[in-house]
Amino acid sequence: MNQAENQKVRFYQTGTYTVGNRLLDGDIRTVQASSDRSNSLDSGHRACQGCGEALGARYAIDAAMRETNNQLIACNATGCLEVFTTPYPETAWQMPWIHSLFGNAAAVATGVAAAMKVKGRQDVRVIAQGGDGGTTDIGFGCLSGMFDRNDDVLYICYDNQAYMNTGVQRSSATPPAARTATTMPVGPEPGNQFGQGKNVPLVALAHNIPYVATASVHDLHDLERKVKKAMSVRGSRYLQIFVPCPLGWGSKPCDTIKLARMATECGLWPMFEGEYGEITNTHKLRRPSKVDGYLKLQRRFAHLFKPGQEGQLAKMQDLADTNIRKFQLLEEGSDDE
Repeated sequence: MNQAENQKVRFYQTGTYTVGNRLLDGDIRTVQASSDRSNSLDSGHRACQGCGEALGARYAIDAAMRETNNQLIACNATGCLEVFTTPYPETAWQMPWIHSLFGNAAAVATGVAAAMKVKGRQDVRVIAQGGDGGTTDIGFGCLSGMFDRNDDVLYICYDNQAYMNTGVQRSSATPPAARTATTMPVGPEPGNQFGQGKNVPLVALAHNIPYVATASVHDLHDLERKVKKAMSVRGSRYLQIFVPCPLGWGSKPCDTIKLARMATECGLWPMFEGEYGEITNTHKLRRPSKVDGYLKLQRRFAHLFKPGQEGQLAKMQDLADTNIRKFQLLEEGSDDE
């Protein structure tokens, strides 16, 4: 018996947020803590310090590679993930990887899946991926077409809530009141307007596709589980991952995971799964936190804490409370019921 097998595992080594721990039983380790990892997104890329997208992509792709026995092709939209991983003539990808245009990653992936079907290579699976700009805005038509045809592709959206690669402009995934380069904190209601944007996970669910889910980089076990489930079925699947961006949000690089967790715990980022148009599972909250703590850690919301902006701050809390009711996030027996 080796030392790892003989060593007593303490509580803090196996807590909720533990990842990469090789003292855990093999069946509850993350991919990154096992020899099954493919390191498909390798070191040497040029992501910013604390980049949530780099972490989310590494875990999502490695989980998908494990489930497909490394028989996977990725089609990547233009955006941060493409730019920081493939500065010509270099690449951090150790897998078949295709760069599409900003808006047609879903269409390109559909074509690759069709080609694999014609060639009789049903063992080769296809993933399309992009940021929220290339997904919820520019690529929305191609994505809806993929859903409508139920093409055998898993589309992963890494949602950092703005066009970060081109200078932090607003996207349709930018939250209300957030400061961006195109929604400046000026006027009586500064920042991004309330009532705009779109919830693409719910739009995907309305297409009645086999699987839809939201995930976050603060819970990597949950993220891997959802990727595994998505790769276990055929047809169109959609996964939107919450990936904080220190540069665009004005947050500390060391707070990336903390922010992701706080967004879920206050209700601003509900985590759920759906199948064929119905929500089948939600991440329950025992005691939802207030939005203030989450917002204070980001300069993009700094104007909400100035005198006279109490109404805007209350609207953000109402938004979180609405999500909690809408997605039935309160755990049974919760103190807030």
